[in-house]
Amino acid sequence: MTETHIALSAIRDSHAAGVELGRSLRERFAGQPADAVVVFASAEHDYDLVLDALSREAGTQVIAGSSSAGEFTHQGRGEGQVSALGIRSSDMKFTVGLGRGVTQDTAEAARQAVEGFRGLVKGSDVHRNALVMTDALAGHTDALVEELTMRTGGDYRFFGGGAGDDGRFNTTHVFAGTRSYSNAVSTLEILSTKPIGIGVSHGWEPAGEGMRVTEADGTRLIGLNGAPALEVVKEYARATSQGFDTVEPMPFFLHNVLGIRSAEGFRLRVPLAIGEDGSIHCAAAIPEGAIVHFMTTSAASAVQAARQATESALRGLSGHKPAAAFVFDCVATRLRLGRAFEDELATCSKLLTPAGFVGCNTYGQIARAEGQFSGFHNCTAVVCVLPE
Repeated sequence: MTETHIALSAIRDSHAAGVELGRSLRERFAGQPADAVVVFASAEHDYDLVLDALSREAGTQVIAGSSSAGEFTHQGRGEGQVSALGIRSSDMKFTVGLGRGVTQDTAEAARQAVEGFRGLVKGSDVHRNALVMTDALAGHTDALVEELTMRTGGDYRFFGGGAGDDGRFNTTHVFAGTRSYSNAVSTLEILSTKPIGIGVSHGWEPAGEGMRVTEADGTRLIGLNGAPALEVVKEYARATSQGFDTVEPMPFFLHNVLGIRSAEGFRLRVPLAIGEDGSIHCAAAIPEGAIVHFMTTSAASAVQAARQATESALRGLSGHKPAAAFVFDCVATRLRLGRAFEDELATCSKLLTPAGFVGCNTYGQIARAEGQFSGFHNCTAVVCVLPE
């Protein structure tokens, strides 16, 4: 049996916010300590103060999570807040992992993040899953997911995302125990005797012909079809009668992301800025030689994507009732939709009822499960449902 409690604090004092969340969990669990807590906190907070106070009140150091770019639960959303999910379970076991130095040595960071996983020992008949929160600004997230998959022998399914900092794109942190870390990846191993459901959907469709990436350097898109990437973007804006301001390009970028074509569909990449050399800086890497499309969507499509991801996650429970869920979506989705983002959250809430959910807006989303092997996404709804 799994018991959960979801809490959201709008208190701006970091220590007091941690105390409020921890006490709420302890009261819900009749004075017993939580087995694990997942927490997401705005960049307005001192993370270590939040985590230390939360740990003391909730009675556990099995804490994972990250800084965020918008916090929410089934009860509401906002910015500048802290959201948390506490779990007590006789069917699940939890282990926190931390890998440091993602930029310098991604493979070593992945090794550190999973070295304490108890499910790596073969023979136990359990469902192996892990929450993965990474400092996406450190880069290499695609490679990190690949390394995590390799080092766990393909036996684990991953969900989570890139830590945020309220849309500042300056410094992001992940949480492990009572401390926060940059240039790192945090993991929460979840070994369960019952299946856990994971669903993924983005709701974007290609709006133009495919273009070959002829030059790229990590997250910098330099050339498309042999032409400078910026000139291709300008021409597409003219052809579709859209305004494109090279000084303030985000309004255009939020509605015209790039999709990397693959056998599984499209992996989305959000353009963020224009470099001095005319390159397009994206939220995640785009490999040279890939075929990409300009993509389009609508508010209705975003809501439908959230519906599809939630329904898929619920089917993954194989008939078990949901206890609680994690929901992740991109900060770009929130900025593009504005108040209509609440319709997406309301859809998740309705489908999950009576279970609640906790989540945040992230800088990219992580999902690797059955039928979903691409790993790192942008502008994508990722839902993970825990069984009762």
